[in-house]
Amino acid sequence: MGKKKGPKYNQIIDAAVKVIANHGYHQAQVSKIAKEAGVADGTIYLYFENKEDILTSLFEEKLGSFVEYIRTQLTSDLSTEKKFLILIRKHLEQLQDDHHLAVVTQLELRQSNTDLRLKINEILKGYLVLVDELLTEGKENGFFQADLDNRLARQMIFGTVDEVVTNWVMKECKYDLVSLAEPVHNMLLGGLRSS
Repeated sequence: MGKKKGPKYNQIIDAAVKVIANHGYHQAQVSKIAKEAGVADGTIYLYFENKEDILTSLFEEKLGSFVEYIRTQLTSDLSTEKKFLILIRKHLEQLQDDHHLAVVTQLELRQSNTDLRLKINEILKGYLVLVDELLTEGKENGFFQADLDNRLARQMIFGTVDEVVTNWVMKECKYDLVSLAEPVHNMLLGGLRSS
């Protein structure tokens, strides 16, 4: 059964991002999320099973729309190199533009239980598939080494960008995150490029 969606669903998701960022996942009671969203506590249960469902849904929503948006930006006339720069820059931009979301994705999602982590990893697949496609394209057009291990390269790319964002959050978002897109891109692709 698909989720019931609509304006209230999005209101609750956005409220949850704020409440979880400000109070931490464990202190983010459903009643606090309802209050922030301007809905009755019971309304939340029309859309979500529980707090865990809210957390996984918000990640799925935000990441899903991010991946969809990126796909519209990666037009076929762009080089593999340019596509990777767009992916990295947009990843950093999305989180720089929404500090609450950055705190939730970098800190709160990490502290969750095994069950929740498995669900999060499942949601992350959409992003990793996109990276995989770009790596394969780069191998096919000779930009990357033909024997490049996609799985390892994918972990390296996601892991690096992810760690750069985490570090920025830990330093209280005090510097321009997006300015790191090019150095990160150059360093990562320099290590993967075919000679």
